[in-house]
Amino acid sequence: MSDYPGYEETIFSKIISGEIPSTLLHQDDLVTAFRDINPAMPTHVLIVPNKWIPTIDHVETEDEPALGRMITVARKIARDEGIAEDGYRLIINCKEHGHQEVMHIHMHLLGGDRVGPMLIRKK
Repeated sequence: MSDYPGYEETIFSKIISGEIPSTLLHQDDLVTAFRDINPAMPTHVLIVPNKWIPTIDHVETEDEPALGRMITVARKIARDEGIAEDGYRLIINCKEHGHQEVMHIHMHLLGGDRVGPMLIRKK
């Protein structure tokens, strides 16, 4: 899957390879998009680069085409899902403090209802 140093197989790499079934919405040479199995919103899609990159902090210049594709795929899926007009949120978490749960970059596409405030402010 990857020649990245320290490669670790993840649930996402198994979805990308087809080893674990999922509801694929998009797959090409750079990215894969599928429905989240535990959706937080009516529309909750995960978009991942096919190349294993553990976190945003590990991104290199050579990864820009895949990361750009993640955005354009999100736009297409939002339109296909009928949520583009009212709006949606894209989220990429990074590492422990960013609440990243799977060490394979992934972007959440959330919509279909109001997503609420971005952060709950501490008083």
